[in-house]
Amino acid sequence: MHFLEKFYYKTLKYELINKFNYSSTKNLPNLKTIILNFGCKTADIKQLADCLLALELITQQKGSFTKTKYSKILFKIRKGNPTGCKVTLNKFNKFKFLELLTVEIFPKLKNFNGLNSKSFKKNDFSYELNNTFSFPELEKNYYLFNNLPKLDISIVSSNFNKKSEELLFLLKSYQLPFKN
Repeated sequence: MHFLEKFYYKTLKYELINKFNYSSTKNLPNLKTIILNFGCKTADIKQLADCLLALELITQQKGSFTKTKYSKILFKIRKGNPTGCKVTLNKFNKFKFLELLTVEIFPKLKNFNGLNSKSFKKNDFSYELNNTFSFPELEKNYYLFNNLPKLDISIVSSNFNKKSEELLFLLKSYQLPFKN
């Protein structure tokens, strides 16, 4: 059990119950998954392979290609061609990656003022990471990963009441740096 998961069960559950007045512990929000995604505008196989390798180095988990649902004439992409790659983190790996974000990645970013608390949807939070070289695995192999696109990080919760305040409270409790 990761220490962030233990923190959720020992402390954070009680804080959520006291702050948001839940009638049952089954309705408490918790982190469901973290999705990392590289979206490429072109179907260049070399760039897609670099993106997939980068995701696998960052997460130590196998990734998958994302395919287009319809044709894009402007980008010269046919329906069903791969245009990106993603990794879905569950269980222990999501807490491990969340720890990596808060301890190593965000402190390394230049001109980082904090995450925008207005970029919430119903039950997920998305952030676009421009500098992927804050990951130590990618920094060691700069010559391979110097042309990576932006990394999209989506944190999905099982928020039953669909209120973004609860998810914001949950993520702030995990010490993610948000702007005031």
